[in-house]
Amino acid sequence: MNYKITLLPGDGIGPEVTDAAVKVLKYAAERYGISLDLNEQLMGGCSYEEHGLPITDETIEICKQSNAVFLGAVGGPKWENLAHHLKPEAALLKLRKSLGLYTNIRPAKVYSAFLDASSLKNNVVAGTDFVVLRELTGGIYFGEPRGMDEEKGWNTMVYTRPEIERIAHQAFEIAQNREKRVTSVDKANVLEVSQYWRNVVHEVAKEYPDVTLHDMYVDNAAMQIVRNPKQFDVILTGNLFGDIISDIAGMITGSLGMLPSASVGTEHALYEPVHGSAPDIAGQNKANPIAAIASVAMMFKYTFNMHHVAKIIETSIEKTLQDGYRTVDIATEGGNLVSTDKITEQILKNCEVMFSKEADVQVG
Repeated sequence: MNYKITLLPGDGIGPEVTDAAVKVLKYAAERYGISLDLNEQLMGGCSYEEHGLPITDETIEICKQSNAVFLGAVGGPKWENLAHHLKPEAALLKLRKSLGLYTNIRPAKVYSAFLDASSLKNNVVAGTDFVVLRELTGGIYFGEPRGMDEEKGWNTMVYTRPEIERIAHQAFEIAQNREKRVTSVDKANVLEVSQYWRNVVHEVAKEYPDVTLHDMYVDNAAMQIVRNPKQFDVILTGNLFGDIISDIAGMITGSLGMLPSASVGTEHALYEPVHGSAPDIAGQNKANPIAAIASVAMMFKYTFNMHHVAKIIETSIEKTLQDGYRTVDIATEGGNLVSTDKITEQILKNCEVMFSKEADVQVG
């Protein structure tokens, strides 16, 4: 198998966490006979400095020709005063649109060694492991008409059948590889568009009789994620509600800096850590690469369709945390404070142990 991967290290700590992620990507790929064609391009502030644009048409075309794209992080104070279309963050929106990425997949998993980092009680978050699917291309962010004058402002929340069907199918298919439960989050009691969302999701659900579907109003869902997060497996929701729900879900895990994400479409996928570019620690070998490495695990899951490899990487991360290794952002009393390189090295060592055990089982 051969895969073309475009790397967009970006700004700040982006290059450092990308380098760590690529080490794990290369190691796992080699163990399973996967050939990688890696192509590094500029995106974000670094692209603006070089080309006067946060992303060029040439880079977008290269991404289109790839099986997957990996993004480190973009942005920083240096470019905050640029025109909106020139800001590093604008490049991400343009890239998502150009690649047709309509679903954001955000896992919310609480590592057992990281329970104390959550603002919630240990017994509430222990064992939490769910994923939020947020629709990216429709809803109130893109609906027309929109605008404002001196007397009022207005936006339109609209969803079409194809937009709902395609992300609903993804949710049910992902659930089939998990606990076979989908919670569809809407506001159908007051919004016609949400009632339509619910109707279409229920139609799609008939094709997946092995998956249980529940409906939940968004206000209740926000409360339930904080009250009892273990009740969820796959959360399916629209653009606006997903924007809010995914950040709530992220914070209960203890640190947004630990979280990976994937944005996927019919033909392309973009993987990136949730955290920002952290320019204050850039180049100091202090950055936490766990979210980037976990994003590689998602690449194995959703692009390579190798769920067992993703599981090995995720387990290796957890073992590293259990052994007390910490970067400065997640430092704990009594923990072993290490550099970006060191924690990456330890995760790789744990991967090697896990891969070897799997090989022994296969031989046996």
